[in-house]
Amino acid sequence: IGHTANLHVVASLLQGTKNYRMLGYQSEKVTRAYVEGNREGQKWLLTFCDDHGVPVQLRDAVTYASSADQRSALDRELRATRAVGLDTRLVDSLDVPFPQYGGVVLTDQVQLDPLDVLAALVEQIRSHGGSVHQRRRVVKVSYAGDRTVTLEDGTSLRAEHVVLATGSPILDRGLYFAKLEAQRSYVLSFEAPDDVIPDAMYLSAGTPSRSVRDAPRNNGRLLLVGGNGHGVGRTSSERVQVDDLREWTARHFPGAVETHAWSAQDYRSHDSFPYVGALPRGGGRVFVATGFDKWGMASGVMAGRSISAQILDQPPSWQRVMGRRVTRPSGMAHVVLTNAKVGLAATRSAAAGELQTAPEKPADGEGKVGRRGIVPTGVATVDGETCAVRAICTHLGGVLTWNDNERTWDCPLHGSRFKADGAVIEGPAVRDLHRLNEGA
Repeated sequence: IGHTANLHVVASLLQGTKNYRMLGYQSEKVTRAYVEGNREGQKWLLTFCDDHGVPVQLRDAVTYASSADQRSALDRELRATRAVGLDTRLVDSLDVPFPQYGGVVLTDQVQLDPLDVLAALVEQIRSHGGSVHQRRRVVKVSYAGDRTVTLEDGTSLRAEHVVLATGSPILDRGLYFAKLEAQRSYVLSFEAPDDVIPDAMYLSAGTPSRSVRDAPRNNGRLLLVGGNGHGVGRTSSERVQVDDLREWTARHFPGAVETHAWSAQDYRSHDSFPYVGALPRGGGRVFVATGFDKWGMASGVMAGRSISAQILDQPPSWQRVMGRRVTRPSGMAHVVLTNAKVGLAATRSAAAGELQTAPEKPADGEGKVGRRGIVPTGVATVDGETCAVRAICTHLGGVLTWNDNERTWDCPLHGSRFKADGAVIEGPAVRDLHRLNEGA
């Protein structure tokens, strides 16, 4: 998207209703350790930004009830946040133009442009003798002796330690793909009168999710509206989700003019805590960081500090507590539910492929799934070019669905995504789709 989209993100210790949800899966001690790790991550981020001239904005974070039946969720989150050491308060009414029934508030939380932070980090890496490489996909990591990292062009690199921070890990050791839920959500930015743009960061306590906040720019502020999260490849139309956000904004912010729209992909773990630490059977030299559940700014810094400390054999106390967590039966039940959803998605996507054989050339920007003989086939036309691919995910064989908003092939099983021509976008898949004769 680039800086012109004012892609701002939140680094907050109040994370919707996440604290209450975590307490349902883990003890108060483990949940408090997560909060302390996030607090340290947020503090480090603020210090880094201050030292390197990266603009940040302090805002109140608000988890609000968008309907009367969400009010009980606020009460639960208030108790949960106070139990783990957050100085939250409950308010009965909010000065906003959209429906609300009060909110939980935590002051002085952080929003910033992650691309500004990334640019500063890259500069620091290079100034200390490191190097940064882009568009070089890793497809394999060996575990014998020093770690050997293999790139898609066959190049091999050797390293004493390897960190996999790839959304969903590209290695199946640890079976993280079976314990993560891949989610997509959407954000739109709007020009609007400054007096109607909220001064806090709002996130609804229930569904459909709504995130409302501002993004500074040179001549004022933009309004950001997000939400409508869903499982990857598991909605009939991504475009409908985006249009719903547009309609909601037009209803509550009349006259707002859209400037940009984009989407994001995030991963939630089975117990809502991120997976941070050594990869199972990785020889203690391969580390993983995933499952940030849309809260990766503070949690991502937490993960980086945790892994670097583990490599130096100096793990912080909160990491030792999180690393020894034992999942309650509710967490294991969530794993079962997650994989039941995968099974249902596999059945539905396979059935969809039976509805049509040898799909005709679709309209521009569209894609269709059918079958050529017994082979699930995806045909898409994007920017006037028609491509036909074997519509089977190269990770574990899920039948792909067409994303009509991003114009991609998405896997409803574990969240892998591919361009219309079959090129892999993100994993756990690392191989492109097999291309068929075009115009099939």
